[in-house]
Amino acid sequence: MTWLITGGAGFIGSHVVKTMTEAGEGVVVLDDLSTGSPDRLPPGVPLEVGTVLDRDVVDRVLRGYAVTGIVHIAGKKQVAESVHRPLYYYRENVEGARVLLAAAADAAVSRFLFSSSAAVYGTPDVDLVTEDTPCAPINPYGETKLVGEWLVRATGRVHSMATASLRYFNVAGAASPELSDDGICNLVPMVFERLTEGGAPRIFGDDYATPDGTCVRDYIHVEDIATAHLAAARRLVADPTAALTLNVGRGEGVSVAEMIGVIQDVTGRTDATPDVTGRRPGDPARVVASAETIRRELGWTARHDVRSMAESAWAGWRLRHALV
Repeated sequence: MTWLITGGAGFIGSHVVKTMTEAGEGVVVLDDLSTGSPDRLPPGVPLEVGTVLDRDVVDRVLRGYAVTGIVHIAGKKQVAESVHRPLYYYRENVEGARVLLAAAADAAVSRFLFSSSAAVYGTPDVDLVTEDTPCAPINPYGETKLVGEWLVRATGRVHSMATASLRYFNVAGAASPELSDDGICNLVPMVFERLTEGGAPRIFGDDYATPDGTCVRDYIHVEDIATAHLAAARRLVADPTAALTLNVGRGEGVSVAEMIGVIQDVTGRTDATPDVTGRRPGDPARVVASAETIRRELGWTARHDVRSMAESAWAGWRLRHALV
């Protein structure tokens, strides 16, 4: 069979492409290259440049490659940007998913795997977030991911598609330096940027109800994210009635202060005392996944720890910024 991977030239998408092709899956990529790069793709993987908003392009790709399954990763993902540009996020993420699903239904594509986010939960007041924890997103990004899940589930039900939505927690790391995250919106690259500029890492609030006062998160290696996609894709092939919603995390909380300490140790920049500023609006004290459902349903567990995330991300940062 052939899987269409939208957004496959981006940070997470390229890791999914790598893992699925190495496992022998047939893959074609659709990416508008707004944040992705052809250089991220393995040799021989077809790349079609275009957006999921363009129905003609999507139809052509689905027909031309006889696509039988879709992994939908393309979309916008910056929380702060979504607050300032909600209409843009709803168009890119919700309308993009709708167009893609409509094309998939008309082409009789029978499997659909959706890239969702822990942002659908908002600020859960629980020790471990399960898939049954109420969804209450607090920003347009999280809202668009939740609506995307609804679209996927409803379309799958009516058009006999096996479906799965994977709710990522805090993604970090890289399978190789060339595939590292070149953005600076997440904690790890933000700390790298501060340290390489000679500054101090920034902590947004140290007065939360957590052991060290800083926010606690569930960090997950992007390579583990990719193997979760492979496991989910194979489940959709094996079970044509599947309708899954799964957390993808390690089930282990790490505080911002602890993560910064690991990063400083890995980079050797241990002399910079973190600069504590005020809380950011909407940051929950603790968001940690329960990873029990994905283990039970797919037999999948994360393999990487936070140090391997920091080390692999640092190797990529050094390569991209030509650091000795």
